[in-house]
Amino acid sequence: MSADDVGERLDKILASRFETLSRARLQALIAEGRLSLDGAAVTDGSHKARAGLYQLLIPAPIAAEPTPEDIPLNVLYEDAHLIVVDKPAGMAAHPAPGNYTGTLVHALLHHCRGSLSGVGGVARPGIVHRLDKETSGVMVAAKTDAAHQGLSALFSTHDIDRLYIALTRGAPYPASGTIQTQLGRSPHDRKKMAILKHGGREAITHYRVEEAFGPADKPVAARVACRLETGRTHQIRVHMASKVAPCLGDPVYGGGPPAAGVKAVIDEIGFKRQALHAAVLGFVHPITGETLRFETPRPADMAALEAGLKAL
Repeated sequence: MSADDVGERLDKILASRFETLSRARLQALIAEGRLSLDGAAVTDGSHKARAGLYQLLIPAPIAAEPTPEDIPLNVLYEDAHLIVVDKPAGMAAHPAPGNYTGTLVHALLHHCRGSLSGVGGVARPGIVHRLDKETSGVMVAAKTDAAHQGLSALFSTHDIDRLYIALTRGAPYPASGTIQTQLGRSPHDRKKMAILKHGGREAITHYRVEEAFGPADKPVAARVACRLETGRTHQIRVHMASKVAPCLGDPVYGGGPPAAGVKAVIDEIGFKRQALHAAVLGFVHPITGETLRFETPRPADMAALEAGLKAL
């Protein structure tokens, strides 16, 4: 940076240096940690420029359309119209910054041989709903536009049976109930969702503690069944956190550390994600009218975590 640049906003200065990149694109690159000052990462483009050597690493261009990848899928059901899979934790639903390969879309393109609904656009063919990358469980994708439109209508009118299992820090109180809030982007961190007093979209979660772990008067963890009436981004994770019982291992909404015994279990088995599994997905087939219901057990890492919690 020249002496004249010191004190100006970084993103503004960079926009004048890189005329082929939009300011929004530059801000995204900065947020990804691709800007550094004398070797130290700078992640906020609104910061004022300082004297020193700035470096911006611009990644190679990404293909506009995802290409098929031979990734194994656990297929629960498939016909000419749709496919239901048990998505593993660690797999993103569709391409996005940081996940341009290895997503469910890439796997479906290979498995379905190009037969996926185009309603979701070139980056999200067949995707009707999504699970967070580190959330495991049942997902449905559309292979035809008619199925996509039919499934979208079911999700829009909440005519979908969706049950999730969460392992939480402590236990929500009361042991069962309904959480109804307005959910939207956090005004303080655009990467997070938050309960809002004004704006946002209605979010409704019905929950029930199935088992509490630790002392009866003050559980250190719990297995909670959460049935969604709506399906907003991060809905269960935010709602459980609002009951001071966030999902164990949640890096965004987890709050403080768990009890010592719980932390010891987590460390022992190497559990490294939010403990959330989409266990049940039920709906009426949008083309045939058949009632379908799919249920999958918790994956090995969550089963191991729960077994450790039972021993507390």
